[in-house]
Amino acid sequence: MNSIIELDNIQKSYFMGKMELKVLKGISLEIFKNEYVALMGPSGSGKSTLMNLLGCLDSPTAGRYILNGKDVSKMPDDDLAEVRNKEIGFVFQQFNLLPRLTAAENVALPLVYNGSSKKARTELSLEMLNRVGLSDRSHHKPNELSGGQNQRVAIARALVNNPSIILADEPTGNLDSKTSVEIMNIFSKIQSEGNTVILVTHEEDIAKFAHRIIRLKDGLIESDNLHIESMATL
Repeated sequence: MNSIIELDNIQKSYFMGKMELKVLKGISLEIFKNEYVALMGPSGSGKSTLMNLLGCLDSPTAGRYILNGKDVSKMPDDDLAEVRNKEIGFVFQQFNLLPRLTAAENVALPLVYNGSSKKARTELSLEMLNRVGLSDRSHHKPNELSGGQNQRVAIARALVNNPSIILADEPTGNLDSKTSVEIMNIFSKIQSEGNTVILVTHEEDIAKFAHRIIRLKDGLIESDNLHIESMATL
């Protein structure tokens, strides 16, 4: 199996004056292409910090992070932004859609930054909306859509650049349980079609959709297990 992420003794500290707050205290792990991984841990365990590092939104204080064969741990911010835009599709709890744009325009946004033509942007955004079962809502704005539909738009936007990894941070946090299951089924479909999915959640029933659950505690990996129940359904 080809690894897409390699973390070697990743540490992250924040400094307040002379005081050092160690958040990650030596994380080493490997995530393979086409895996479906859930990151779990109580508040203060370091999972949000780890997610920011995995998403190239921040850099480690020490250790190495190899993403798709590139060492990104000491990259300058501009290079990191380029890697982030190319390699990672983000899905957040708050959807982060622009209210004045239609679903199709929101999905096409990442393509504006990489210089795609208007025709290509339109075609790709409609293709991605179709992939998440929302092609009939392409001209609707966020306030005309339900929470679950807005999250589908956000997933389509995350997919539009054909990233190596989909990184989802509490993607069902604002949704009811029925809609949460629908959204998680979409992530399962995306993973089955070849994407690597990394999910950050504090909800056990949501984590069970993943095939591997990594639990953090006090800045270290407490456990890293294949999720047998989930694997049995494959």
